[in-house]
Amino acid sequence: MTALRFLVRRVAATTATLLAVAVVLFAASEVLPGDAATSSLGLDATAEDVAARRVELGLDRPWPVRFADWLAGAVRLDLGTSVMSGEPVTRIIAEPLGATGLLVGVTAAVTVPLAVLVGLVSGLRRGGRADRALSAVSVVAVSVPQFVTAGLLVLLLADLVPVLPAISLPPLGGTPLDKPDVLVLPVLALTLFGAAWAGRIVRAAVIDADGLPHVEAARLAGLPERAVVWRHLLPATVPPCAHAFAWLLSGLFGGTAVVEIVFNYPGLSQTLVAAVRNHDTAVLEGVGLLLAAIIIVSFVLADLLVLLADPRLRVAAR
Repeated sequence: MTALRFLVRRVAATTATLLAVAVVLFAASEVLPGDAATSSLGLDATAEDVAARRVELGLDRPWPVRFADWLAGAVRLDLGTSVMSGEPVTRIIAEPLGATGLLVGVTAAVTVPLAVLVGLVSGLRRGGRADRALSAVSVVAVSVPQFVTAGLLVLLLADLVPVLPAISLPPLGGTPLDKPDVLVLPVLALTLFGAAWAGRIVRAAVIDADGLPHVEAARLAGLPERAVVWRHLLPATVPPCAHAFAWLLSGLFGGTAVVEIVFNYPGLSQTLVAAVRNHDTAVLEGVGLLLAAIIIVSFVLADLLVLLADPRLRVAAR
């Protein structure tokens, strides 16, 4: 029941947050220079043509009216129609969303276990050679910008030692899964930063959990070290690490733009850049609202996981 009440409260808070994000997105699109009518007609259009196009697109109406219409459609999962192509926004973003989701999913599947392994080894051997080596590598990986990391990977693995494609384009009419090697460099570029960043947080959580009374009691009771780690230490790291991995997941969805552009990967960033360039506000708002929803839901799931993992929080929430 406690988890249900918590979920209801978080759904209400999520709805309010998404509404605020929708207002900000719509207001931001209003203050951008130019508008969709000018972008769709080109530079040679006359003032009369632009005015007629604005009426056709409904841009002559007050923005609160247009926002209310757009929000009513968004509630029905209808994000409007692209000004440039005339297609529904949901259809335009479906394919790049799948490509970005695949990239994020593969990266998370590699990054999360690697971060846990790095943090566990460093935390259990803090101050030792392995800890110092992993810490040094992590600091370097976090400090180097992702576009530099991506460029170095292309230089090393696609130029000097040509074992992987420098451009991550799937086969024509296919998906990245039809040619999995196009995913390797983007995933590697994202994993180097993500595993280094999350690994440091896992390390801190492992060090804190290692000093908890029940973990020390398990060791004093003579349990094997593996049992102590898996049954007592690692479960204690779930609350502090859950939000870190939520940050990681949301950061991957919101931060793949650099990697996708460097490798020419057909993800959401390409759609977002084209929407900004063409002042296609419907696509811009749709992608922005979708990314906001993914980020918020990831944190709601992290909060729920923490609540289920920590009995003290369940008691406090009653």
